[in-house]
Amino acid sequence: MKSGQNSSIGRKRSPTVNLSNTMIIEPIEGTPAATVTDVDLARLNENSWQEIYQAFLQYGVLLFPAQHELDDVGQSNFARRFGNFEKTSPKQDGGTVAIANTKSNGSVAKPGEYQYELLRGNEGWHTDSTYMPLASKAAMLYAQVVPPEGGETGFADMRAAWDELDAETQGKLEDLSAYHSLYYSQRNAGYQFSTDNLYGFHDKGAPLRPLIKTHPETGRKSIYTGRHAYGIVGMDPDESEQLLTKLMDDACRPPRTYIHKWQPGDLVVWDNRCMMHCARPYDTQYPRVLRGSRIAGDEATELAPTFPDKRATAFNPTTSNQSSLS
Repeated sequence: MKSGQNSSIGRKRSPTVNLSNTMIIEPIEGTPAATVTDVDLARLNENSWQEIYQAFLQYGVLLFPAQHELDDVGQSNFARRFGNFEKTSPKQDGGTVAIANTKSNGSVAKPGEYQYELLRGNEGWHTDSTYMPLASKAAMLYAQVVPPEGGETGFADMRAAWDELDAETQGKLEDLSAYHSLYYSQRNAGYQFSTDNLYGFHDKGAPLRPLIKTHPETGRKSIYTGRHAYGIVGMDPDESEQLLTKLMDDACRPPRTYIHKWQPGDLVVWDNRCMMHCARPYDTQYPRVLRGSRIAGDEATELAPTFPDKRATAFNPTTSNQSSLS
């Protein structure tokens, strides 16, 4: 990577103040993120929403602390402003789903269990739903119960990572594409899953996506790989894996990263079209309960062709993310 490339990441930026209701949008110094305060997401007016969305496009990650009165309905209403909900479970009803290591009886998931292994896999840098035909536009998490230490969520700005690449490397990457598979990424994390068609372990095939993405609203380019990516077309598998690993290792470093330490009542929303994220390890004897919302991408820019995934039991291509069990 080259130094001195023009980038807004890491520079001190002045806060934006909404004079109509005192909402303040303030950059978190040395990171790509910003904090939004003095706003109630459950009672959001249109002017504030427009300012929030512009900040979302600018920063890529927004933190809304102390949203203690935001319930499922309020979060769903806020998420709906970004676009259509993406349902990540056949049983999901509405715009939210639990991202938690707790079971219905209150106990925590243990090693060897489906829920435990799926959550541990999320500790690798990734973009949501790139392993589905339609990748995600945005996502948000709301903290309900957090462990005493660890369990943060990291974010990395792939626009700034692209800007830091030299022109020769940029030129090489723009012509490359890779497949994406949740089977692949979970196996790399040490967990083997079989086809169940609940969501990510499906028979829709592995999407083929360019390594470099142009943001449909801002026009900025970013690295678009993550832990689900494998098998760059035209490359030897080992060469492909080495390149993908190096890209992520180089990209996901300060000042392009923000590590959020959760407090109950925090809500964080991010742009999946230019940001990577990952969960951080914690002592899993403690509960960690987040309420998630995922926003479906626009078909014109987030839909990708799919190809047989040898890890799945079948190949039934479709342009829909909807579970065949729904």
